[in-house]
Amino acid sequence: MSGYARRGVHGQTVEAIAHRVLGGRIGEGDTLDLGALQAELGVSLTVLRESLKVLAAKGMVDARQKRGTFVRPRSDWHFLDADVLRWQFESAEGPEAGAGNPLLRDLGEVRGIVEPAAVRLAAQRRTDDDLAALDTALDAMTRASVVGDEAVDADLAFHGALLAASHNEMLERMEMVIATGLAFRDRLVHASGHRPQDPVPSHGAVLDAVRARDADAAESTMRALLQQSARDLEEIHRAGGG
Repeated sequence: MSGYARRGVHGQTVEAIAHRVLGGRIGEGDTLDLGALQAELGVSLTVLRESLKVLAAKGMVDARQKRGTFVRPRSDWHFLDADVLRWQFESAEGPEAGAGNPLLRDLGEVRGIVEPAAVRLAAQRRTDDDLAALDTALDAMTRASVVGDEAVDADLAFHGALLAASHNEMLERMEMVIATGLAFRDRLVHASGHRPQDPVPSHGAVLDAVRARDADAAESTMRALLQQSARDLEEIHRAGGG
């Protein structure tokens, strides 16, 4: 979750180009002017080319003889890549920068499909180590302020531990997708001034059901948690926070 921006000039260059593409400054099908980009970003041609290789690996750009480097159609982008998701949230402007962001709607729908099913499996398959990880995350949530980075980190740890407790490798791989969007959602809620409900009781209810190996209760408490999350965003949207 650290992102390319913390990886020196190369990382900053990757993110700068990605934001231009995702923000529409460089459109789908456009050919990149490497000389102009190099001058604008103040980097060497080697750094620029290495950065474009990263974006090519994520399906965002490609290069062809006689055409040069160009932006691929949006349908080719690797949307489940954690960096691509994060860049989309960061590049959003206007109404899409807040609670009205359609990516948040999509995230909510994905979570509604994935997490109730995952927590059913967690209730059936969880180990003592899984419970220890969930207890640690819930303890961190209890100690953290309702708002702030510590609360966000604790929330991400709890949901990641739930997916891990499903002991399904494909579901576990969903962690980066859910975590990227969830981090944006949590920070948006906190920055809006909206005071969300204390998350500890709802998360604790999910953990209690998993601990008791009660799959039905685990699913129902997770659905209730997700419904509250959706209500928080709706309240922010109605209040003009996006």
